[in-house]
Amino acid sequence: MGANSSFSKTLHRVSNQMGVRISNEKLVLSLVRLHGSLSKAEITRMTGLSAQTVSVIMRQLERDQLLVRGEPIRGRVGQPSVPMSLNEDGGYFFGLKIGRRSCELVMTNFLGAVVAFHRTTYSFPLPNDVEKFAKTAIEKAISSLGDKTDRIAGLGIAIPFQLWNWADEVGAKAAEMDRWREYDIRESISKNYHWPVYIQNDATAACGAELVFGKHKHLKDFVYFFIGTFAGGGIVLNGSLYTGRTGNAAALGSMPVPGANGSTVQLIDQASLFMLERELVAQGKDPSQLWLSDGEWADLETEAEQWMQVAARGLAHATIAAATIIDFQAVLIDGCFSPTIRTKLVEMTGLEIGHLDLQGIVPPQVEEGSLGPVARALGGASLPLFDRYYIDQTMLNYESE
Repeated sequence: MGANSSFSKTLHRVSNQMGVRISNEKLVLSLVRLHGSLSKAEITRMTGLSAQTVSVIMRQLERDQLLVRGEPIRGRVGQPSVPMSLNEDGGYFFGLKIGRRSCELVMTNFLGAVVAFHRTTYSFPLPNDVEKFAKTAIEKAISSLGDKTDRIAGLGIAIPFQLWNWADEVGAKAAEMDRWREYDIRESISKNYHWPVYIQNDATAACGAELVFGKHKHLKDFVYFFIGTFAGGGIVLNGSLYTGRTGNAAALGSMPVPGANGSTVQLIDQASLFMLERELVAQGKDPSQLWLSDGEWADLETEAEQWMQVAARGLAHATIAAATIIDFQAVLIDGCFSPTIRTKLVEMTGLEIGHLDLQGIVPPQVEEGSLGPVARALGGASLPLFDRYYIDQTMLNYESE
């Protein structure tokens, strides 16, 4: 009994020590990611860890090929300062975006840069077809890594929740989309690989990608709209993605907004691309170019303009409704279209906000998202990246103030 108790205490102590070491390594990696490069002295000052502890951590991260040395900075008192930065080959991460009209797989490096991209389109997604595409695309991406396949750290899936509820909107038979009810895409894909597989709502994943890979790192609180086949989004609070109690926080597509003739509709019925697609079909025009990767929408100027007017009005109302609950710094708008379309939609939304009754409200600044159509797949790739190597952004806020 005594021996077992002693062993248990020893095991608990070792476990705690390992947990602390891993947490400290994640802290160091997170700070280096945030600042680009840092010396041991700078990390010691930022973290409050001892210089010896930081030295041990940095040496281990360098041995693990997660950090690389820069050129020594000379001209100061004492030994030259050696900045350390992330090694782009330190890890590779897959992101699989499953959409209503298209499926994409990206592979990113440790810096978040896309090093492999594969895409397919369809009328609507079916489980077997999606899994077959994913397997083929992953194999192609793996083959491009050569002897670095041991650096693959995981795969994240970005998928709309309850896909089976959208059969009518995507033009599928209910029985076909019902296959998703009992199909666990995460479990099915995980059986083929030894690394972990994660899953998250697609619009939430896109918001997470904007947070960590986008151009708005100075923002700590923002609401994010992503316009795909259906409108959705996410929320960032205090520098971290907020997913809520059930993981479905910021179901922005469901927000009530004014419709025609004094009615109330959901944002999804005004700002979703399927509304534009439906109008094109009604006019006898081919809507397939809506789902092309460049998102330029050639020859759709009139229809796009009309859709954007309605979408901007809905986005304006949704923005102000969100601002009455949380005093957001900004609203970011992104989606499955070109930067040209995005810029115009942002401008139109800003104008629509100016027409609303803003008494008692400080409206957030309306700005463009920065990742475009690939945001959801990048969000998927960020799931294993952050789970394994980084800590929650809220723990770093004091460093960026």
